[in-house]
Amino acid sequence: MRFSSFPRLLFLALSSSFLFACNEKEELVTESLTDYMPLAAGKYITYRLDSLVFTNFGRSTEIHKYQVKHQVDALITDNLGRPAYRVFRFIRDSAGLQAWQPNGSYFITALADQVEVTDDNLRMIKLHLPIKDGYSWKGNRYLPLDPYGPLFDISNDDNMSDWDYFYDGAPASFSYQGKNYSNVLTTEQVDEVINVPITSPGSYAAKSRVVERYSKTIGLVFRQFEIWEYQPNTGQPGGPFTTGFGVTMWMIDHN
Repeated sequence: MRFSSFPRLLFLALSSSFLFACNEKEELVTESLTDYMPLAAGKYITYRLDSLVFTNFGRSTEIHKYQVKHQVDALITDNLGRPAYRVFRFIRDSAGLQAWQPNGSYFITALADQVEVTDDNLRMIKLHLPIKDGYSWKGNRYLPLDPYGPLFDISNDDNMSDWDYFYDGAPASFSYQGKNYSNVLTTEQVDEVINVPITSPGSYAAKSRVVERYSKTIGLVFRQFEIWEYQPNTGQPGGPFTTGFGVTMWMIDHN
């Protein structure tokens, strides 16, 4: 009996070890998403913002400079009936000499495993668990086919729902325009260029570049969002033109 029971005991021991290992694997320790996007009524972050615009029917390029402030207003209910924080935007001149003017609002919805931002009816998953280098998710899965179509005649926004967001490295220090930030989590969203810089004016060109950086206990400290395309328009009236937009913003103050 002793010898015949040994295989059964061995099987039970191996099974227990396997289950224990699986349980250990499932219990992945990760930081909280709200560590990198703190939400509380009254919290604000002020940014310097450079806005890339194409004027003169897309034949000229300009950079418009501002300060913008994002201030958390209150906990409300989003359009899906979930608890969410409303955030008001304010804008003024880049030197900060003028009074703040209202500049719209958006919603932040913090769920158990992801944080969503809904701005101008465009809903994106900005952060997702687990916070781990290389972890990827479809951050634009809720976007329509042509989200910026009503404003810009571009084609490189047609596949935004397929973009793979991912965490690029562990939280680290980051510097931009003389500003230093610590414990910064980087989320890469897209980095695609065609004929940029435009070395062949007779060929199509396009740029899709989006990256965001979040500092622990502070929130978003840097964003670069460029999506535009250049049409050579060869042989057509008006010649070549560029359409689309870009925004680069970095934190200069917070509470």
